[in-house]
Amino acid sequence: MTLPCIIDARRFDAGAHLPFHIGDERVGWIRENDVARLARWPDVFEIDGDAASARVTLAPRFDTVDARSAALGSVIGALAAQGHIPGWRDETYAIRNAFDAPPLAFIERAASRFFGTMTYAVHLNGVVEYADHAPQLWIARRSDTKATDPGMLDNVVAGGIGWGLGIEATLVKECWEEAGIAEDLAREARAGRIVHVLQSLPEGTQAEQIFIYDLVLPADFVPHNQDGEVGEHRLARIDEAARWIEEGAMTVDASLATLDCLLRRQWIDEDACEGIAAIFEPPTL
Repeated sequence: MTLPCIIDARRFDAGAHLPFHIGDERVGWIRENDVARLARWPDVFEIDGDAASARVTLAPRFDTVDARSAALGSVIGALAAQGHIPGWRDETYAIRNAFDAPPLAFIERAASRFFGTMTYAVHLNGVVEYADHAPQLWIARRSDTKATDPGMLDNVVAGGIGWGLGIEATLVKECWEEAGIAEDLAREARAGRIVHVLQSLPEGTQAEQIFIYDLVLPADFVPHNQDGEVGEHRLARIDEAARWIEEGAMTVDASLATLDCLLRRQWIDEDACEGIAAIFEPPTL
């Protein structure tokens, strides 16, 4: 079994980016051609191109969360208007390197990949168990109008964690919006592992921690999307889901979340997933 998702999840060339700093803390990665765009705002960004210390740093005069957020917000608005930040969401993300860390600034969700800042998401494996035959998984197909990965296969529930929401609160919210799973049932989900993704994408860098959950769904339950972000749902055999991962039909994020479920439940052999252990550890650069 070949697993392109594992390769893609760490397909990142640090040499093609400059680290983005707030103070002494690296909080993101900016592509070299995007660094040139930021040079238009010398009052907002300090750009050091020296090989030994190359970096982009938010000007130190922005020394509060509000000041940093305002400075970044004005730049982000201009870049979005020029088409350099696609898929505007009207959602607020915090810049923070750990989920429980205090925010250094707030930015529009769509800008997180331009700046390569750490983001957080939840993914839910919808499991159906039977007494008389093998278990199956509910798989979603993303809407063709989604800003990222349109039309690709995904977990039955998946969503980013916006500022002000916890992991479980986001899971409950996304369960209803994406699959019509009521809160009482959603709260029966059980945590899996956390996967760490660092990959280059057309819109920038995805640096993301994904909190994985499994939920055993009733055999007669059928997901119903509520927010228009899912095109359809499919009930899949384990071998079908594994084949979609191998063929690259499923998003990288969903592939890793699905593999975590299959491995933990021993529905596939870990020997068939060479290299996957690294995905559960933060990347080192």
